[in-house]
Amino acid sequence: MQKRIAVIYGDGIGREVITQALKILKVVAKKYGHTFVFEEVLAGGAAIDACGECLPAESLKICKESDSVLLGAVGGPKWDNEPSHNRPEKALLTLRKELGLFANIRPATLLPQLRKASPLKDEILNLGIDFIIVRELIGGVYFGEHKLEEINGEKVASDAMTYSASQIESIAKVAFNIARNRKKEIVCVDKANVLSSSRLWREVVDKVAQNYKDVNLSYMYVDNAAMQICRAPSQFDVILTENMFGDILSDEASIITGTIGVIPSASLSNGTLGMYEPIHGSAPDIAGQDKANPIGTILSAAMMLELSFGLTKESEAIQLAVQNALDKGYRTGDMMSAGIQLVGCEQMGDVILESVM
Repeated sequence: MQKRIAVIYGDGIGREVITQALKILKVVAKKYGHTFVFEEVLAGGAAIDACGECLPAESLKICKESDSVLLGAVGGPKWDNEPSHNRPEKALLTLRKELGLFANIRPATLLPQLRKASPLKDEILNLGIDFIIVRELIGGVYFGEHKLEEINGEKVASDAMTYSASQIESIAKVAFNIARNRKKEIVCVDKANVLSSSRLWREVVDKVAQNYKDVNLSYMYVDNAAMQICRAPSQFDVILTENMFGDILSDEASIITGTIGVIPSASLSNGTLGMYEPIHGSAPDIAGQDKANPIGTILSAAMMLELSFGLTKESEAIQLAVQNALDKGYRTGDMMSAGIQLVGCEQMGDVILESVM
C-alpha cells in the first residue's frame, strides 16, 4: 500500500510530538511492506511567520490531494494580536471546513497504567472509563456569524450557533454506527431547554434513531453531562453532541483519564480522508524542552492507519507498543506518579518504537 500523508508540524510542541509519530510510522511501513510518503505543509503560527498567512493556498491544496493529514498543534500567545481571519486557529477551522471533516471522534479511555494519574476517586475508577465523544465539527457557533458592533455608543458582540437538519443527520448517523458496534448506548448532549438549535438536534436525532432500533438513545443537558462525566463516567458509551459542547466535554474527559497528553482524535469526512491530531494544545511553555508527551500523537497516527487506510493490524501494533511502554513504567512529566521512571518526549518515542520493531 502506498499513501501520501500531509504533515503539519504546527507550533509549540507540535514538531516534537509529530517527529516521534513519524519515526514509528516509518518503521511500521517498512515492517509491513507499505510506502508512506510524507509531505510537510505549513499552517498556523509557523505559516504566519514564514509567509504571513495562517493557511497558505498551497498548504490547503496539498492537504486536499493527500490521503490523510497528520497534525501536531497550532497556536500560541505569539500570534494573539493577529486579526481574527489570520489567527493560527483559523487555519484549523478552514482545514476542517475545506476538507469536509464534519465528524470528530475522541475516545476517553482510562489506561490501567495511568489510574494513579486520574483525579477521580477509586470507587469511581473501579467502574471503568471507556466512552467516545462524537462531535460535529464544521457547524455551530465556531462557524456561525460573528459580530462586533457599536449600538447606542456601546460595544455589542454576538456569535450565532447555526445548524441545518442535514448537518445534524450526518453526524448522528456516524454516532449511531459507532454505538451499534459498542454497547448500543447513545447520549445526545444539548441545551434544549434554552437553545432552538438544540431543539432541532433532538428532532433530527429522534428521526435518525428510527433506523437504529437496536441502539438506546437518551438526552442530557450539557451542564449535567459535564457533572456526570466527573461523577459517574462509566454510564457513558457514546456521547453525541454539537461543536462547542464537544470541544469542552472532550477536554474534560481527557483529564479524568489521567492526562490530556495521551488522547488522540480523528476528524473524518464522508470518504476516507481524515485529519488526525492529539487533542492537547501547542503548550508553548514547554516547547523545545523535550518534555512533551508524544503518546496522543502516536495514537492519532494509529487511528489514521485504521480509519483512513484500513490497516487494523498495523494500528493495533502501535497501540500495543504504547501499552508496553507504559507497562515498563516509563512516563513523561504530565503523567508521573511515585516509583515511575521519568523520560522525555524523544525517549518515550524510542521506547514505543522498540516494541513496534
